[in-house]
Amino acid sequence: MKILKIDDQISIKRSVDNGTEEQRAIVKNIIETVRQNGDQALKEYTEKFDGISLDELKVPQAEIEEALSQVDRKILEIIKEAAENIRSFHEKQLRPSWMTTEENGTVLGQKITPLDSVGLYVPGGTAAYPSSVLMNVIPAKVAGVKRIVITSPPDKKTGKLPPAVLAAAHIAGAEEIYKVGGAQAITALAYGTESIPPVDKITGPGNIYVALAKREVFGDVDIDMIAGPSEIAILADDTAHADEVAADLLSQAEHDPMASAVLVTPSSALAEAVSAGVDRQLAELPRQEIAAGSISNYGAIYVTESMDEAVETVNSLAPEHLEILTENPMELLGRIRHAGAIFLGRFSPEPVGDYFAGPNHVLPTNGTARFSSPLNVEDFQKKSSILLYSEKALKDNGEKIAAFARLEGLEAHARSIETRLRK
Repeated sequence: MKILKIDDQISIKRSVDNGTEEQRAIVKNIIETVRQNGDQALKEYTEKFDGISLDELKVPQAEIEEALSQVDRKILEIIKEAAENIRSFHEKQLRPSWMTTEENGTVLGQKITPLDSVGLYVPGGTAAYPSSVLMNVIPAKVAGVKRIVITSPPDKKTGKLPPAVLAAAHIAGAEEIYKVGGAQAITALAYGTESIPPVDKITGPGNIYVALAKREVFGDVDIDMIAGPSEIAILADDTAHADEVAADLLSQAEHDPMASAVLVTPSSALAEAVSAGVDRQLAELPRQEIAAGSISNYGAIYVTESMDEAVETVNSLAPEHLEILTENPMELLGRIRHAGAIFLGRFSPEPVGDYFAGPNHVLPTNGTARFSSPLNVEDFQKKSSILLYSEKALKDNGEKIAAFARLEGLEAHARSIETRLRK
């Protein structure tokens, strides 16, 4: 793993992938075709991209029950415990509607309402992701969303969704599930087909075609974010254990050849040990080819002059996941301004957050942690302002409001106020 010195430009910084002109054209064509041809287009794209011919798009209840019987009982219990942890964490994010009444009788407030329906995309392909099901469905359920739809590409051999994915959906409380993936699934969720009624918001990660489709439909529906490849940055000093740091870097590198794994440290000795450890552990990984691509293209160890410089480097990266492996990680927490999720200490490796602890693992990537947050309950709610002006309040402030309206050249606005002041 390459070891670099810090300079003014951090070469490993990521930016949002806008796709190629060809990819954008493919996505636009898929969207247009699905909008015109509905279910038929979905079935044709599923056969083209997944090699599966489907009679029905919706996963029948019998298939969900079959999946539950196929998952080992111990694994089911682990999924259930993880679901409870995730639910407990997200319940703490709930905020009530509120109103205040002022002395002049004015009532002001905010009404919080859950979205009517959401569509949750669960990626397939190289792995099954029941954890993504839990992380998307549970905050939506906690928020009070009534209709929750899951779409995911079918297995190329069986034509079904992975049993663990269906089991997680059942445990989380989502039963409307469709065997559709890619940009075509995003289109169906946004605009609807004969089988799939449209939703109000789409969440969940996917490949570049899914990301580009989410961008295209945004505005007609809401989306959570444009998710990029996974990222981890580790901020460490010479008290960190090199073998653990190496393992943590590889835990993200095995996701995707475009995943980013970065160590930032003022310790040259740790840097050398971790570099050797990554090379050694990489040779033993089942997903060696994927992880090697990530480490080669988007992996680096940055050696800084000081811990202060290391902290600023991490803030500049604004990583999706940040582990702080220092002697006193809590002392550095307040100095971290930009990170999707922060893991403190050697007993809090990133996979704890991926699967079990409770915080959401749908996180901002590509440096967007500078201005955005993990998926949370508020992403599945909307807010309405409440305003009840009393007669006294309007008489006290009406002339000011009318004057403000005329400042902007909006005479009808001013007259709307003044017609009430004359009575």
